[in-house]
Amino acid sequence: MQTIQCEIRSRLPVGRESRRLFHGRGHCFPGYEDLLIDWYAPVLLLSLYAPREEDWLQQLVRMLLSEVSKAKTILLQERFLLDGPVRTLYGNPPEEMEVVEAALRYRLRIGKALNIGFFPDMAVGRSLVRQLAKGKRVLNLFAYSCSFSVAALAGGAQQVVNLDMNSGALELGRLNHRINQLDLRQVSFLPLELFRSIGKLKKLGPFDLVICDPPAYQGKNFKAERDWPKLLRKLPDLLTGKGDLLACLNGPHLPPGFLTDLIAELRPELTMEQQLQPGGDFPEAEDSRGVWIFHYRSHRAVDQISGRS
Repeated sequence: MQTIQCEIRSRLPVGRESRRLFHGRGHCFPGYEDLLIDWYAPVLLLSLYAPREEDWLQQLVRMLLSEVSKAKTILLQERFLLDGPVRTLYGNPPEEMEVVEAALRYRLRIGKALNIGFFPDMAVGRSLVRQLAKGKRVLNLFAYSCSFSVAALAGGAQQVVNLDMNSGALELGRLNHRINQLDLRQVSFLPLELFRSIGKLKKLGPFDLVICDPPAYQGKNFKAERDWPKLLRKLPDLLTGKGDLLACLNGPHLPPGFLTDLIAELRPELTMEQQLQPGGDFPEAEDSRGVWIFHYRSHRAVDQISGRS
């Protein structure tokens, strides 16, 4: 327990901004590889990927209450169980929960789905999108609850198209735009499968910024090894000749070289601008196991779609 306590103390004080307080999944803390602790004021959300004894959980709760004085509720999501049910360990769960990140708000789906609708390790990606988006037409693939879209419009994007098969997640995404008072006339929500929708996306494009943050594995719908090459081959139909690509890789079994080598082979007109990882709140024993965010820029002399230079 002292290991968790020391790590949490290094991340205090805790304010309104969401933050990962303990990242056991990075394998930097032996014996705690099954544990994540996130702060969503005033709630602490624990995520467990393996069962723990109730006595241990109560000991953890007491420690957390002594260290995080602003915590009013402690919730536990048991990710090792089907659908990842959430139960209350302390306090009263709020009817609604929100994340605050860079002064933007995102609603959470606590207890309603395996994924709560927000990925804290993508904060650096959302920040980059906000920097890049001004005046641009943006395509957000695998949009889920549309946090990249919120960041893009907050950064001055002209238009954002969000695509995801999960219509419920897109409804949450629509709500995320409303609670940030963003103009819904500038955003679309398409509950479609990507590879069956390329023709529709071509008609809506081309786009100045394409964001691609797929799951490493989503059954028959997306498998990184099979579908990243297919997606990259379709990219010129979607991206302007001077456009930006934000490609995210989240697969412990896939090293960063998997995606960069593919892009070098299939899309040589793309040049790497920068590569990012989530930062100090997400320590990883091995870089290859963590999340990687790659920012590429296209340098085609002529836009093959619109004919613009």
